[in-house]
Amino acid sequence: MAQLCRNILKSISTPLFRPNYQLTCIVARAFNTSPTVGASFDPELKAKGFLGRQGPQKWLKYNDIVYPPRKEGEPARPAEITHMRTNVKYSPDNMAFIATMIRGMSIDEALKQLSFHKRKGAQVISEVLLEAQEMAVRDHNVEFKSNLWVESSHATKGIVIKGVRKHAKRRFGEVRYKFCHYFVRLREGRPPKHYLPPPMTGYEKMEEYIREQRARRIAFSL
Repeated sequence: MAQLCRNILKSISTPLFRPNYQLTCIVARAFNTSPTVGASFDPELKAKGFLGRQGPQKWLKYNDIVYPPRKEGEPARPAEITHMRTNVKYSPDNMAFIATMIRGMSIDEALKQLSFHKRKGAQVISEVLLEAQEMAVRDHNVEFKSNLWVESSHATKGIVIKGVRKHAKRRFGEVRYKFCHYFVRLREGRPPKHYLPPPMTGYEKMEEYIREQRARRIAFSL
């Protein structure tokens, strides 16, 4: 009976203390002392997304849309190119400021303005714009790579990995490692003069107010 108990305990304890050498090098590097930094600079993990998480993929499906041919006399439809980068190790709030800055700019002007920002987010957006510019010439029959402008540029929140930071007096605090997704759409042609509508003048505001007042209706009336 004692021998049987020893054999059972040995069989249970052996897997607990046996080292597991099946862990691949990619996962081992990702789970090192700094998992977020190690994964963001690992080219193999970067191709698959952080720890195999690819993030949203629907944005790229806009490149597969086939529009019906234009009628005779109508202007040609400008080419549109959508591109993105997911799971960027950067704050989504900081990325949103840089993404908003280049809206409505030509591709050359956007790259020039981003070159003055010595931040990681500006470098990431510059790389995405260059990739989208190359896609436009290679896959979307854009004749001149400089004949593009930024029609849409925005960033969204990605995954958030929680960690622990040691404080004084045996206390611990929560650390959040934030990731973000960046999306951009380039359109062929020259950028518009006003990307957003210009501010209304006083006379235009007065006309809008009068129009709203005249459009009022009394509820449950004739």
